[in-house]
Parts: sequence; structure tokens; C-alpha cells
Amino acid sequence: MFHSFYQTPFGTAILRASERGITEIKFDVKTENVGSDHQNEHITQAISELGDYFQGSLKEFQVALDLAAGSTFYQKVWNALLKIPYGKTTSYKQLSIDLGDVKAIRAVGTANGRNPIAIIVPCHRVIGSDGSLTGYAYGLDMKQKLLHLENPATMGIQSTLF
Repeated sequence: MFHSFYQTPFGTAILRASERGITEIKFDVKTENVGSDHQNEHITQAISELGDYFQGSLKEFQVALDLAAGSTFYQKVWNALLKIPYGKTTSYKQLSIDLGDVKAIRAVGTANGRNPIAIIVPCHRVIGSDGSLTGYAYGLDMKQKLLHLENPATMGIQSTLF
């Protein structure tokens, strides 16, 4: 396994990768003690792409992902998240419908909340059916700023991300 710390506008993140691709992007890593960076090409590419994303110049990530750590259902949800276009949102209900079972809304919400690859697998693009910002592992402020970065015209906040 490979890992690297990366300074973002939201604080320090840790990126982890296998030989196949990125396995995790996690924030709030102050207490983690994993030693010095041990990067591979996937981490190098992810850091570059994240930098471009935060500057507003990248709309679609190309870095390889390794989602093997999740159950088959979780992987299905995470792959559906990857299809939500930059600057757009969907609801938990609509995501459940898209996955073929409107009754799975809670399970979809749980899978969304357990997304191990923040930002690149865009769970921040899932909102409540009424348009409200609901649940985000790193807080609603970060979710709102990410959505504003991607679509400032519709997110209606005054402040900028940077």
C-alpha cells in the first residue's frame, strides 16, 4: 500500500493507493501516524488532479480508483456517484431510483456516507429531495463549498472557496 499527505483548502488529507488505484482520500488526519510519504503513480496523479480541481480547472478526474474494499452494493453506489456530472446534484431518492430500488434509499445513504474516496467519488453531490444539504462526513460547510466551487451560480453563497 502507498500513502501520502496532501494539504488542501480543507486541511490535511491522506491519500492511499494500491497498485490498481486510489483506495482512500480522508480528511481530519491529525491523529494518524503512518510515517513518511510512500507514493505511487496513482497518488501523484490524484494530487495533481485535486490541485487542478481546487483551482476550478478540472471537471472530471481520470486517476484510477480501487473500490474493492466495499461490498458489491457499496461499489454499485460508488460507481453511480461517479456518473453525477460536475456542477450537478442528485437526491438520495433519485440515486435509489437510478439504482433500481426506491426502497433502498437508506442503504444508498449509508453507502454514500461510507464512500472512502472523498471528492473524487463525488458523494458531496448528493442532497436531500427538497434541495437541502444533508449529511456529509466532513461537515455541511465543506459540502457547500465543494458544490459552490463546481456551480457557484446555483449554490447561492457569498464566500468563495479560497
